[in-house]
Amino acid sequence: MSLFAAIIGVLAIFPPVPLPFIPVPVVAQTLGIMLAGGILGAKRAGLSVLLFVFLIAVGVPLLTGGRGGLGVLVGPTGGYVLSWPIAAWVIGYLTEKNIHSLAYWKLVLITILGGSLIINIVGVTYLSILSNLPWGPTALSALAFLPGDVLKALIASAAIMKINQIYPLIGEKKRVTY
Repeated sequence: MSLFAAIIGVLAIFPPVPLPFIPVPVVAQTLGIMLAGGILGAKRAGLSVLLFVFLIAVGVPLLTGGRGGLGVLVGPTGGYVLSWPIAAWVIGYLTEKNIHSLAYWKLVLITILGGSLIINIVGVTYLSILSNLPWGPTALSALAFLPGDVLKALIASAAIMKINQIYPLIGEKKRVTY
């Protein structure tokens, strides 16, 4: 679980892509959220990303641009970051429920649902309330994230499929060690 918190932090190395019409940039870290959910499953992924958000809250600069602290979580990007544990949990849950019949296209849909739809609904709602802007136009501006989110979902799904074939953590038999 701590490895995935670290992976999400490492993805902050990729520079953010600012958008002129919304104060939230496109970041690579949502790829890590998708990977955590699809590889760790609901409980472990949710806790892993919750650990990551906790580290941000206490000031560890793990977000793109070296940002961290409570100020980030109450700023315009706060809703997006706070939605990450939920998104990882949803991706993990849906992956667990479909693990025995998991096709690539199904996994792409799962990662788009959890990694794009949930993050954007929570993030847009938070931004709309915080900025006192109407929800509709704010949601419309967030459609700019869709191409990047789909690309990240395609990449994450391919990696999740391969890793679950080689080293399955979801659906594995519990081993007793003494």
